[in-house]
Amino acid sequence: MLTRAEKEALVEELAGKLQRAQGVILTDFRGLNVADTNELRRRLRTQGVEYRVVKNTLIRRAAAKAGIDGLDPLLEGPTALAFGYDDPVAPAKELSQFAKDHSQLKIKGGLLAGRVIGVEEIQRLADLPSRDELLAKVMGGIQAPLYGLVGVLAATLRSFAYAVDALRRQREAQA
Repeated sequence: MLTRAEKEALVEELAGKLQRAQGVILTDFRGLNVADTNELRRRLRTQGVEYRVVKNTLIRRAAAKAGIDGLDPLLEGPTALAFGYDDPVAPAKELSQFAKDHSQLKIKGGLLAGRVIGVEEIQRLADLPSRDELLAKVMGGIQAPLYGLVGVLAATLRSFAYAVDALRRQREAQA
């Protein structure tokens, strides 16, 4: 049992995490055994996501302290929070994938940049390409025109070289 001071410290800590996290997913983990829960924690940790089970009353207090409204409907039954600090898509992707393999895990909703989002929005987030994939696509989009420009310039230089060579051969033939 936590003392009042420990609960207050935990509420402070949670409020800070809710404000700092780019994405937070709330889950109902009933039915998961210890091995499955440990596997989920391990998978989330590799993505830089913190997974924590917290009492709903403490989450309510932390959300109020962080200035977040609208979480109350999601706080029914046991709740675990997945905090994504660097990438808001990482917790959504990993939890959605895990929930496909383990039907006991239920995604309740979440927070994206301090705004409450539903399960449908979380699924859309999970379907997005990863940050690295998006960056690769942007870089490919930037490089493609440059490669085209290099090709055009090289063709122009090649044509000029062929013309000079043809002129040289013509003059040699005349001489």
